[in-house]
Amino acid sequence: MVDQIDQLILNALNYNSRISFADIGRKINLSPSAVRERIQKLEDHEIIKNYTAEIDYSKVGYGIEAFIILKLHSGKLKLFLNESKKYKEIKKAYRITGSQNIHMKVVLKNQLHLQEFIDQLIDYGDTTTHLILSEIKSN
Repeated sequence: MVDQIDQLILNALNYNSRISFADIGRKINLSPSAVRERIQKLEDHEIIKNYTAEIDYSKVGYGIEAFIILKLHSGKLKLFLNESKKYKEIKKAYRITGSQNIHMKVVLKNQLHLQEFIDQLIDYGDTTTHLILSEIKSN
């Protein structure tokens, strides 16, 4: 379904989702209209799901980024899955295998905010928190 040219387009978009069709075309030797058609096909097949902005949360008042792993209490999975959408602190969340159930990337204003957030999560299960010191690799 995805050929080598599609992969080059995906790589360009992954690096900069605002790149123009013409700029992609110049990089991979295709016309802008051919690039547009291929991107439309990738969107139609939901290979490209959306376009996002990467935000530097520290510059908008969030001094802490962390990974929180949650081991849910028995019977709390569905409740947490439904209620997790209300927590603006959660930027990404995954169901995982192993002894824990949920792995989340969260952003918080400060240590007090982290403490308050963990206090809310304790209703669902046991938490393990890892503060992010720095990013060493991004796509």
